[in-house]
Amino acid sequence: MSEKAMKALVYEGPKLMNMREISIPSIRSDEVLIRVERVGICGSELSGFLGHNSLRKPPLIMGHEFSGVIEKKGTEVSRLKTGDRVTVNPLITCGECRYCTTGFSQLCAERSLLGAHRPGAFAEYVAVPEKNVYVLEDHVSFDDGALAEPFAVAVHLCRLLKLDPTHRLLVMGAGPIGLFTLQVAQVYGLKDIVVVDLNEERLDIARELGAITSTNLADFVNGSFDAAVDAVGIGITRLQCVEYVKPGGSVVFSGLHQNESSLPINDIIRNEIKMFGAFSNNRADFETALQWISEGRVNIMPWTIHAPLEDGSACFEKLISNPGKTAKIMLTLR
Repeated sequence: MSEKAMKALVYEGPKLMNMREISIPSIRSDEVLIRVERVGICGSELSGFLGHNSLRKPPLIMGHEFSGVIEKKGTEVSRLKTGDRVTVNPLITCGECRYCTTGFSQLCAERSLLGAHRPGAFAEYVAVPEKNVYVLEDHVSFDDGALAEPFAVAVHLCRLLKLDPTHRLLVMGAGPIGLFTLQVAQVYGLKDIVVVDLNEERLDIARELGAITSTNLADFVNGSFDAAVDAVGIGITRLQCVEYVKPGGSVVFSGLHQNESSLPINDIIRNEIKMFGAFSNNRADFETALQWISEGRVNIMPWTIHAPLEDGSACFEKLISNPGKTAKIMLTLR
């Protein structure tokens, strides 16, 4: 491999990912080049791998949950220095529109996502705007740094719900976002949290984290939850969230698996159910997630496994077919 080339895991079509040698990205004056150390596999990337995600079109270097070390910086970069250990908010926005200046940057019309709209971190190096980069405290590991983005997503949806410690919360789905939501809700002080999934091994993780778990919502009383989170994104889970909250309750939809679903709108109107879509996170959510990680208030490392980037395609297959008792797979580059 030449000095100006790097290894990258490239998505080249449905269920087709290969290691390739490509050019190291060049950086703009306001960007840094990050040498990637850890990069997690996200559920949205699994649908991309299967060819079911319109944002991820081959050929593409995916990867947006990552941490690493600054290798090089642009001429206008002043806050960061080479050698800094960092993590990144991968949602790049204009910073100037009304959404960006009022705390809703995730809705910016110019938004772009690393690993979808531009090359991501399933590679040795990635170019990132300085404004999206956060220096890790010395005691925060690269693994924990790579978890900041999915934790920020959970922070965002819990913030939308305006959770209270007395609330009873329903979480549909024990995948990474569901498990992160469980932990964020616990930071908010909630004790009565029910997690529902069909995967018993994932439910084992939720139980060990302190949740009440079930494979069947019929175990619970219809209309008995103050709030619900759909971290799956299919018709039945969205419907069940609406059916199982109390009158006046709140539902957040986060999962993106199906584009359309049928919901009982008249019941929603009569019961004044509040419904929110939750997309990504804003700067405050990301900084909150990073602070809580630094304070040791959230942790899924006991259920995280590591694999080299070269095994990335096999790891995607594992997560799709049989993840077992695994909350996250972290790909390593060193």
